[in-house]
Amino acid sequence: MSVLRPDGIDVALVIRLSPKHPRFTEIQSRHQAAIAEGNPSYRDPASGLTVMTSKFLADRGYCCLSGCRHCPFEQVQ
Repeated sequence: MSVLRPDGIDVALVIRLSPKHPRFTEIQSRHQAAIAEGNPSYRDPASGLTVMTSKFLADRGYCCLSGCRHCPFEQVQ
């Protein structure tokens, strides 16, 4: 069973998006805009890859263990 993190929708996992990343603010802004617009994903400005939003992942209801940047679920080590 997957358990949502208390801050899972708003905060990316630090191990997957460091606040020191040179485009951190832009990435967070794109993520929040995608959620506000109801989009399941956004385009990463650094790599051009598609990144799923935490809202989409939370609505799916489980962690797929793929290392998603915005995984909203508790991470078990």
